[in-house]
Amino acid sequence: MASLITTEKLSKTFSRKGSQHHVLKNIDLEIDGDDFTVVMGPSGAGKSTLLYALSGMDRPSLGRIVFDGKSIEKMPEDKLARFRLDHCGFVFQQVYLLDSLSVSDNVLAVGLLGARRRDVVARARDLFDRVGLPERTRGAAATTLSGGEAQRAGIVRALIREPRVLFADEPTGQLNSEASDAVLDLLSDLHAGGQCILMVTHDVRSALRGSRILYLRDGAIAGDIKLGRFDRKDSGRRERLQHFLDEMGW
Repeated sequence: MASLITTEKLSKTFSRKGSQHHVLKNIDLEIDGDDFTVVMGPSGAGKSTLLYALSGMDRPSLGRIVFDGKSIEKMPEDKLARFRLDHCGFVFQQVYLLDSLSVSDNVLAVGLLGARRRDVVARARDLFDRVGLPERTRGAAATTLSGGEAQRAGIVRALIREPRVLFADEPTGQLNSEASDAVLDLLSDLHAGGQCILMVTHDVRSALRGSRILYLRDGAIAGDIKLGRFDRKDSGRRERLQHFLDEMGW
C-alpha cells in the first residue's frame, strides 16, 4: 500500500532557559495506510512529540510532513483544524469526556460537525456495539463510566468521523489488566478491518499488537522492525520484539 504519511527531515526544537532543546532530529519516515505503527523509546525520546507533529496538533520547527498527499506543516490553522477533524482520530491516556453530556452526546457532538444526524446516529450505534459498550451506559453521564468503559467511549468518539488514522497516546496507561486487554483487542480488531493506527506506548504487551515498531532515542529513529499483523498463534512474536528491544537498549 502507498504511504499515507511521509516526513522529510522532520525536526522539533524548544527553547528552554535560553538554550535549544532538540526533541525531534531530521526524521525521515513513511507510514502506510494499513500500518499499526507503535512508537517506543525511553522517556523524553520524543514519542508523543512525533505523534502530535504527524497529526498536525503541533508544528515542526523544520522539515516536511505530507499526509494523504497534502503538505500540512505550513497549512493555515483554520484549514489544519478542519484537516485534523476529517482525517484524524485521537485517543489519549486520559479520556476527556464532557461531564455535562451523556456518553452518546459526547460522541454525537463530534460526529454532527458537518454530517447528517441520521447517519451519525447509525454509525455511533454500530461503533458502540463493536466496542462492546453496554446499552445502559450510552445514555448515562460520562462520570458514571469505569476507566475501561470511558476509554472505549473515547475510541468511539475518535472513530465517529471515519478518520484515516487513529492516533493513540498511551491508551491503556491508566487501565487495569482486564480493561487494557479489552482495549488492545479492540485496536487489533480495528486494524484487521483496515484502520491505520499510530500508537505511543511504554508497554511491551501493548506493543505486541502493532504490525511495526519504531524505536526513538534522543529524538531520532534508532530502530524499526516489522512484526506483521497480530496473531495470537504466533508464538515467536514476543521473542522477536524482545530481541529487538534488547538491541535498542530497552
